[in-house]
Amino acid sequence: MAWFSTPKAKDKNFNEDIWLSCPKCKKHIFKESWLQDHKVCPACGHHGKLTAWERIGITLDEGTFTELNSNIKPSDPLHFNDAKGSYKDKAAATREKTGLNESVVTGIGKINGIPVSIAVMDFRFLGGSLSSGTGEKILRAANYAYEKSVPLIIFSASGGARMHEGILSLMQMAKTCAGVARLNDRDIPFISVLTDPTTGGVSASYAMVGDLNLAEPGALIAFAGRRVIEETIKQKLPDDFQTAEYLVEHGFIDKIVHRKEMKNTLSQILSFYNR
Repeated sequence: MAWFSTPKAKDKNFNEDIWLSCPKCKKHIFKESWLQDHKVCPACGHHGKLTAWERIGITLDEGTFTELNSNIKPSDPLHFNDAKGSYKDKAAATREKTGLNESVVTGIGKINGIPVSIAVMDFRFLGGSLSSGTGEKILRAANYAYEKSVPLIIFSASGGARMHEGILSLMQMAKTCAGVARLNDRDIPFISVLTDPTTGGVSASYAMVGDLNLAEPGALIAFAGRRVIEETIKQKLPDDFQTAEYLVEHGFIDKIVHRKEMKNTLSQILSFYNR
């Protein structure tokens, strides 16, 4: 490799206020079109990441959402510090940057008139990690569904458990699964929607135990990382390994749903339960 390289000249016609580059196919897209299509590339169909509030806006009927348990924030039981600073400071900076108190927004609303309890994870908040606060909010969303006999919907987007909180983070896997399992006692549906990415302790707990597990196209769904698995088993994995398409082919999820069709698909599923 050469020691020196000439930087590529910038495309003078590329105005970042008007255009953006698709993260997958790298084609130029009108930013306005990207936003109007809910961050789906018109060229290759790549589904970009949505914030929790963007997801709520395109999933629930306008004006029906009421946020619950918004006061729950991260705890710092270990007083965790690393070379980059304290967990407490990182969480505070993330809250200020995102306007969120935790990595999930929970509440109640309606999908085409059908009442639901909903939890939507936001990857911007420390990688959408599962903390004690996240687990508590998801449990309360499940409890609300149980008490009011309304369906539960969870949109997952996570890098896994938040290890800054140690075992208290890991125990949320069992805690959340216990909460959603209770819904079976009253035949209350739980629909899990896996978005890009859904990994680690989230994929190993509530994200994969829905009555129906849906996923967006191309979503990364995994527990351990690809490189870790390849080094462990000493084999080359398929190119599409850990994608939504691979998982639906092997029976791990039930259906892949395009973002623009998600609301109506959820409404159609829920209508069967309301008969």
